[in-house]
Amino acid sequence: MLVIVAPGQGAQTPGFLAPWLEVDGVADRLRWWSAVAGLDLVHYGTEADADAIKDTAVAQPLLVAAGLAAASVLGVRPGAVAGHSVGEITAAAFAGVLSAESAMAFVRQRGLAMAEAAAQTATSMCAVLGGDPDEVAAKIEKYGLTPANNNGGGQIVAAGTVEQLEAFKADPPEKARLIPLAVAGAFHTHHMAPGVERLAAIAPGVPVADPVTAYVSNADGKTVEGGREVVARLVSQVANPVRWDLCMEALERLGATAVIEVPPAGTLTNLVKRNLKGVATLALKTPDDLDKARALIAEHTAPEGN
Repeated sequence: MLVIVAPGQGAQTPGFLAPWLEVDGVADRLRWWSAVAGLDLVHYGTEADADAIKDTAVAQPLLVAAGLAAASVLGVRPGAVAGHSVGEITAAAFAGVLSAESAMAFVRQRGLAMAEAAAQTATSMCAVLGGDPDEVAAKIEKYGLTPANNNGGGQIVAAGTVEQLEAFKADPPEKARLIPLAVAGAFHTHHMAPGVERLAAIAPGVPVADPVTAYVSNADGKTVEGGREVVARLVSQVANPVRWDLCMEALERLGATAVIEVPPAGTLTNLVKRNLKGVATLALKTPDDLDKARALIAEHTAPEGN
């Protein structure tokens, strides 16, 4: 069974969309989605520097647009979809829950809301690799931090105020490696509560449909069957931890045999490689990877009617 996954914030790099503009139809779609989002996605995906695309209000729409553009070129209905953090909006569009336009409008509001929430207090995030899981959890709790992401394989992301993170770094768990993340806030924690309120106000008016393929939720790894529930989870997920570990367990239960990650790809396929042995993976980074993607699709997708 083929699965398509979409990465979260932090995966973007300067110029990563440039080669995709050479693919028929992609530039036109990006210009239209720029109009929908009120943001020049072509500029930010090709010319803007790292600081400009680190801005949460820019990064999130850029990531969703990139994933949707690549998926439109592939033109396949996978057996399941999942996304990490903001990648869940991309996945919701893959699953048919949101139109591309609704996804872009929603993610623009999400990015603005989270940027505003992050501006209220100086917060950040730090990846914790390895160490004893119980000790890591205890140290995160000791310093008032939140385990904002559990990415599986002993990778936890701690989030909180800058002061809390500095204290944590000065007293790290034994045998754990700490990697500060280049993000603008403590995403998926209580610090994002104002963002939840803003999205909750617009969510009832978002046009939705029920998923046409299995949609795996970050919240708990469950497959969500109702479109309204998907949107409700997209709202609440802003201030709740990402459980990518449970998503991977769900993909294994569903019978995943191959995973394609849409651009800017690499983060999630690396996690899948480490945690789901025997599952084929492809990081779709540039159009040069399309032939490999199509070969993987042909091998792992049942013909229509089967």
